[in-house]
Amino acid sequence: MDLRRNPYAPGAGAPPPQLAGRDVLIERAAVALDRIRDGRYDKSLILIGLRGVGKTVLLNRIQLDAEQRGILGVRLEAPEDRSLPGILAPAMRASLLKLDRARAATATGKRAMRALAGFIGAMKLKFGDVEMGLEVSPELGLADSGDLDVDLTDLLVSVGEAAKERSSAFAIFVDELQYVEEDQLAALITALHRCAQRQLPITLLGAGLPQIVGQTGRAKSYAERLFDFPAVGALDDVAARLALTAPAAKEGVVFEPAALDEILMQTRGYPYFLQEWGKHAWSVAPASPITEEHVRAATIQATADLDASFFRVRFDRLTPAEKNYLRAMASLGPGPHRSGDIAEVLGRKVNALGPTRSALIGKGMVYSPGHGDTAFTVPLFDQFMKRMMPG
Repeated sequence: MDLRRNPYAPGAGAPPPQLAGRDVLIERAAVALDRIRDGRYDKSLILIGLRGVGKTVLLNRIQLDAEQRGILGVRLEAPEDRSLPGILAPAMRASLLKLDRARAATATGKRAMRALAGFIGAMKLKFGDVEMGLEVSPELGLADSGDLDVDLTDLLVSVGEAAKERSSAFAIFVDELQYVEEDQLAALITALHRCAQRQLPITLLGAGLPQIVGQTGRAKSYAERLFDFPAVGALDDVAARLALTAPAAKEGVVFEPAALDEILMQTRGYPYFLQEWGKHAWSVAPASPITEEHVRAATIQATADLDASFFRVRFDRLTPAEKNYLRAMASLGPGPHRSGDIAEVLGRKVNALGPTRSALIGKGMVYSPGHGDTAFTVPLFDQFMKRMMPG
């Protein structure tokens, strides 16, 4: 079939042609944002899930819908080597400048800009990776103490007051939230908590790997009362089939039922993998319908592509000890697995493997779904490890 007409879009955060099975989550976020804008309390939301389930796509969709309803916001992606102020300051600057252009600057709007100026000056000294300035004089004593807890609270309160004056809300969208250092995460939680106490329309919508639940709890004991953690998982059977068939139908192409069954078995319903298999099945099939035989051929190509990119970029970041640990996990199956069972495969003591496990959690390769349990954050990674280290 015509490769130019291939509707499937596997990619990092690339929106699929059919965003199936996520309507409930999208509406849940919309309700929370609208309640906050209208002066009614609602919890901040952090989407949690494994790699490849579409958390970034969902976060982008929620932000787009919010902007269309007049809700202000900033979009951040937390890297592993930058501080929270380092990524927040420039995004906040752009958002506040946009706000001032949209409407004549008010006293609260100007104060928010002065708070940001003070915050930038103080955080430059504290973290060193805040590389910008403002053509606005800071207000002495406002967000300029050098204490992140105090200054971030001052900043968000000032922004919340400006948003409230405009009968709007301000949302901070943060992807890869698990990479925010826990002391900085604690400061963000403290600031959001203060804004909630003052009934200011400012909130967080984040996305992260499952370990973010434990990280927020360690950062602040009251985090569970401030956040909801909706899980984003594999699509159910109906939604997974729709994600495949709807884009194809728009191009006049159909799947045979056995072909769909085979794709669902191979992908386990994970959205990113559905897009990969859909893309390759389209490429393999000379014409409609796409058959089970076409899917089996597509599986070879999809697996090779995943091994060369999606899986390989994660594998190449690992030390030999970390690779051995993951290979031991893979020998036990998809997981989760008890730490003692992994240690037994490696012929090591559990305590001796603690640093390796901690390093893998820090790199976002595994997480702990329960005390003493370890699981892959990347679906199908157990199969990849067996292919890469067959011995």
